[in-house]
Amino acid sequence: MKAVNATITKGLPLGSRIETCDNSGAKVLKIFSVKGHKTVKGQSPAAGIGDLVQASVVKGRPDMRKQVVFAVIVRQRKEYRRPDGTRIKFEDNAAVVLKDEKGNPKGTIFKGPIAKEATTRWSGIAKVANIIV
Repeated sequence: MKAVNATITKGLPLGSRIETCDNSGAKVLKIFSVKGHKTVKGQSPAAGIGDLVQASVVKGRPDMRKQVVFAVIVRQRKEYRRPDGTRIKFEDNAAVVLKDEKGNPKGTIFKGPIAKEATTRWSGIAKVANIIV
């Protein structure tokens, strides 16, 4: 997991429900933990693009439901700033379900665009992605 050079605004707090954009069998995830996130006392952690989160599967195939999975955020509605000064935002929030913490995606096809910051940080996602914004 590499560092991201963009200043990404954290737009997904704990408890957020996000859709998956892959064919892993999960449809909707509920975020309950952000890995490697440090906050001020009393402040709840939030996730942004490229962050590794732990989530439970709320909707999906019956064998996937109620499972705890690792996922990477690849799109968010909240706009963030890139180093060249441009601001970017997507029309929905989306994540990719992973097999393990190493960054290998469980699905083989991604629907929709994937943020460039997520692909630079997670090379396994970059191999499968076909639209990188």
